[in-house]
Amino acid sequence: DFNLFPQLGHRKYNNYREWGADIHQQDKKFIDPVQNIPVALRAKWGEYKNLLNGFTTVVNHGDKLDSDNELVTVFQDCYPLHSPGFEQYWKWKLNNPFKSGKPFVMHIGEGTDKVADEEVDEVIRGNWFNKKIIAIHGIPMNRIQAEKFAGLVWCPASNYFLIGKTAAVQQLKEMIPVVFGTDSSLSAPWNAWEQFRECINESAVKETELMDMLTTAPASLWGFDNRGALAAGKRADIVVVKNKQSLFQTNPEDILLVMHKGIVRLYDESIASQLSWLDKSVYSLIKINGVVKFIQGDLPGLMTVIRSHYPEQDFPVSI
Repeated sequence: DFNLFPQLGHRKYNNYREWGADIHQQDKKFIDPVQNIPVALRAKWGEYKNLLNGFTTVVNHGDKLDSDNELVTVFQDCYPLHSPGFEQYWKWKLNNPFKSGKPFVMHIGEGTDKVADEEVDEVIRGNWFNKKIIAIHGIPMNRIQAEKFAGLVWCPASNYFLIGKTAAVQQLKEMIPVVFGTDSSLSAPWNAWEQFRECINESAVKETELMDMLTTAPASLWGFDNRGALAAGKRADIVVVKNKQSLFQTNPEDILLVMHKGIVRLYDESIASQLSWLDKSVYSLIKINGVVKFIQGDLPGLMTVIRSHYPEQDFPVSI
């Protein structure tokens, strides 16, 4: 539900607390109008944004949202704690004896200063009952600290934009599972494929490692036994893209087909004749950089309703 925001930030920050204070002071003209859009509309756009990028399962970190899991699967079966800086009484919530069986998910160490560095140890010390914690960001996290966590959600594009540095994933991945996170458009481009290319160009990971972080590793970390690979017995979550020298040269306009739970959720105009068996009445036409796509549901209608609340809302697709 944070994916209607533009990227907000005016410099490289020492930590997320510094960034949050800065944008709330300087960018109220962007923040307030988006927050005034009903959350159900913002969340639905968030689902479309992920579908347009080719995702079939996403993990929502934040307040639980209503979702019919029709367009993409929105996983929320965990205990979200925002961060040590912004989550009141986080130690008591983390150590609640009545909360068990699900992982806790928390922003930890999103920065490069002493505050961010000490935050990692603070969470380790505060986890009195050794609850399963999946950390988000973990920029200063070292190998010894990593052993205390169940996994790391790595958000390189957001980290480079806000902080100028990201986690040492080449070392950390030897200790714990590392999965790719996009964060929201508040701190990262809406085009996830730009994010993929950025971390490859920065030599943070190899293409094969990144593919694992987008498929098999998250399926294992979040307990999705029925997806994460193209294999017999797995759920038919399939993305087909135009042939390129490298998969990660893809952009959203290059996606030809997205199948989720065996159902076509999006297809390109160029393959429409091969899908004659589809009920075309349940799809709407949109354009990405001039390329025609058909997407399940009424995305143009959603955009119109959102603009009735905020006429200046910008979208990366046209109708």
